[in-house]
Amino acid sequence: MNHPRHHVWIGLGSNLDGPRKHVERALRELDSLPLTHRIAASRLYASTPLGPTNQPDYINAVAQLETRLSPLALLDQLQALEQRHGRVRGQRWGPRTLDLDLLLFDDYRVTLPRLTLPHPEMVRRAFVLVPLAELAPTRVVEGHTLAQRIARLDTRGLQPVLPQG
Repeated sequence: MNHPRHHVWIGLGSNLDGPRKHVERALRELDSLPLTHRIAASRLYASTPLGPTNQPDYINAVAQLETRLSPLALLDQLQALEQRHGRVRGQRWGPRTLDLDLLLFDDYRVTLPRLTLPHPEMVRRAFVLVPLAELAPTRVVEGHTLAQRIARLDTRGLQPVLPQG
């Protein structure tokens, strides 16, 4: 059976147990998901935590994938990858080894108990929109370009991470 190809964008974040290593490893592992391959990845960014401030800063990135999976099947794969990284779901916006958010899935608009697309909080998060704009600079989200959305956000807590080497 020939499934259509979908273009999706995934937000990645970590602030525990070597967050840079978790994000870099997860970027590579996205390529091994069934019926899926990574097209591109943004630079890494350091960001101050959203929510409780008594936690370490985050490392964030965005990846663009092409997949033949459905939105829920892809969500299942992303959550399994989080589990392999030791993700424990506890405090909302609390610290985590790996967080993978399905941001955009083609132009789908979905509201299900487990998944809302586009991701409902992404337009308020510089640590999502700035790296997303690297990969999809002309993308329009809810009637505004990413540049217009970013101009309305406080980006002071977001810094590019220098490459290691």
